[in-house]
Amino acid sequence: MSNHIRDQNFASVITSIAVFLLACVLASEATAESSPPNVLIILADDMGYSDLGCYGSEILTPNIDALAHGGLRYSQFYNTARCWPTRAALMTGYYAQQVNRDSLPQRKGQQHANRRSRPAWSQLLPELLAPLGYRSYHSGKWHLDGKPTDSGFTRSYRLNDHNRFFTAENHLLDDEPLPPQTTADDYYATNAIADYAIEFLREHESTSPDEPFFQFVAFISPHFPLHAPPEDIARYADRYDIGWDKVRADRWRRIQQMQSMPGTLSELEPQIGTPYTHHFEAAREVLGPGEVNAEVPWKSLTAEQKEFQATKMAIHAAMIDNMDQNVGRIVEQLRKSGDLENTVIFVLSDNGASAEIMVRGDGHDPSAPPGSAESYLCLGAGWSSAANTPFRRHKTWVHEGGIATPLIVHWPDGIKANGKWRSAPGHVIDIAPTIVQLAGGAWPTSHKKKAVPPTPGQDLTSTFAADVDINRDSIWWLHEGNRAIRVDDWKLVAAKNQPWELYDLGTDRAETKNLASKYPERVEQLAERWQASVDEFVRLRDGQ
Repeated sequence: MSNHIRDQNFASVITSIAVFLLACVLASEATAESSPPNVLIILADDMGYSDLGCYGSEILTPNIDALAHGGLRYSQFYNTARCWPTRAALMTGYYAQQVNRDSLPQRKGQQHANRRSRPAWSQLLPELLAPLGYRSYHSGKWHLDGKPTDSGFTRSYRLNDHNRFFTAENHLLDDEPLPPQTTADDYYATNAIADYAIEFLREHESTSPDEPFFQFVAFISPHFPLHAPPEDIARYADRYDIGWDKVRADRWRRIQQMQSMPGTLSELEPQIGTPYTHHFEAAREVLGPGEVNAEVPWKSLTAEQKEFQATKMAIHAAMIDNMDQNVGRIVEQLRKSGDLENTVIFVLSDNGASAEIMVRGDGHDPSAPPGSAESYLCLGAGWSSAANTPFRRHKTWVHEGGIATPLIVHWPDGIKANGKWRSAPGHVIDIAPTIVQLAGGAWPTSHKKKAVPPTPGQDLTSTFAADVDINRDSIWWLHEGNRAIRVDDWKLVAAKNQPWELYDLGTDRAETKNLASKYPERVEQLAERWQASVDEFVRLRDGQ
């Protein structure tokens, strides 16, 4: 055979392969257009940035880790530092202050309490997805205004009882009250939330198999009180006797191996304790001398304090472990129904780990087994610092420890970059516009004869294929007087009534080197941009 003929045959084969591959791509795109993906959001409550194994933790989370290894992990994703503002931003695509779900500063630093109903133009994700043919399901915490079934959810299990895990005094099915659950009913909140999520998936498979679904699973774990099944706690017995200093160092080492995060591990801040001192003072007597209200070096604790604190972290770990087990159950149901491949799964946390210490609900019996229904313990500042490794501060603060969340996105039909990291900064306001885009819709410009302002959220789908930046002006925060703005790698941040601090997150992700005095002009510029957002949101609020 001549070289010319051989070359022609080779070229013909290559052309045939190219045509075949193009046909596959076009067929895939046509399928995607005709079969929009299902969507599942799994939201943890008070889980720290490094509390998952796939983000550096020693806690066993094999099911969530499997989603990460089969999908994407985001290294610079953010929440709002608190539960209800994050849920508002997640479900609407707007900052909580834009939809009246968190406070804006009024004149001369006064606070305007505007946690009230959303404006008429604001819709939740189920309402945005319904015209696109989606059926929506909710299971777990709500913490938004209105009722789930009035906000577009077809079915809902709503757990309003946030002060106990082994009993439920206030929970509803489709917004109708359910009988109370007691310890005799073998009830555990995390299991129940997953049970109803699975029930709704099975129902959807039976009644609406040709319609896409949106499911919002809002776990309460690992929010206080620290309650977990004894068999899960036993798995971590003695694990945390090494103390939070060692756990932080170990997590930081694993984080560096996973994602080469720039900068150094932050130092503990002994002067920073619970954000609500009055709660701790009221709880001190019943909790006893083992409780500690500060992130101090582990070696400075007494033997009694070390034992008490190590036990608390074991329960926290058990709660996350149990939540992961239930995530595995939900994923297995998707696998059985054949929906897993075309379901986009988002896993994230509503804020950083919490330094709060209080006693509520049924109170705390010091003689009861820690983690049982009769106990009421909180994680506290020391272990919260470990859960938020490598960052500073905690829930309610808008330093990185309060607002950095893990984000995992898993979608076998749409994401082929398995196990990869994405470094683009993002925020929970991005989730809703991303889902609307994936569903084949467009962001509304009007609703109920009201003009709808553009969402500040950005579509994340460009990051599914490659580690690219998201085109945005800034990311903005305000909660309880704590405030921040991020523009590119520059972050301006301040605690309530404290001066601005400036950090270059491109080289110092853990905010260890305050550059405010070095770059005063940049501080002024960023402060003006932060205030401009406040002024815009105030005009939006007052113009309704």
